[in-house]
Amino acid sequence: MLGHHYTHTFLETAVASLNAGCNLELSYGIRSNVFTHIPKALAMGNITLQMLHDRVRPLFYTRMRLGEFDPPAMNPYSSLDLSSVQSPEHRNLSLEAAVKSFVLLKNARGTLPLRARDLLGKSLAVVGPFADNPRVLFGDYAPVPEPHYIYTPRRGLETLPANVTFAAGCREPRCQRYSRAEVVSAAGAADVVVVCLGTGIDVETEAKDRRDLSLPGHQLDLLQDAVQ
Repeated sequence: MLGHHYTHTFLETAVASLNAGCNLELSYGIRSNVFTHIPKALAMGNITLQMLHDRVRPLFYTRMRLGEFDPPAMNPYSSLDLSSVQSPEHRNLSLEAAVKSFVLLKNARGTLPLRARDLLGKSLAVVGPFADNPRVLFGDYAPVPEPHYIYTPRRGLETLPANVTFAAGCREPRCQRYSRAEVVSAAGAADVVVVCLGTGIDVETEAKDRRDLSLPGHQLDLLQDAVQ
């Protein structure tokens, strides 16, 4: 109604949403809350009581599964406290999830994974705006992380038995100012080069779309300079 003008009134929006299967509203505030118009829609016959039951049932089923209606002693979530945050068990689970969710699009000549025994005494360059900038590594709606728990690519690679050099090339994902000499110097002297590129929430996020899928700014130049 407000952004796309698909509907014209709150009542019409409520009816259209329910008919489309929507059963939960994230509202801007009580003055523009769409679903408060459901009783009026029901009274006018725009929706049926059965439809309303069908929409509400999954919500209460989920709340029941979460134990919201159980005595606190029966609900495992009620025993959680701040000691669970960043606990070793949860950090290990996060690491496992990260390892298992990597998507490898190409692995020419079996270059990956990098093995510590193969890097002994070799030089490794890690370059790009995402190589050592913790701020840009987290997506939209991510919690504010504690810095000492963050392993940037540079920090992680420096745990390997290799001589690691670093060159950002450009400090931010938009990469408007690019230091080609910095990247060429680091990559040219390395046996292995790891290039860290992307967008981050500075470039795309909710309500901030892009017209194309190209790498921002001079990031493509950075990539070509690093691998030539």
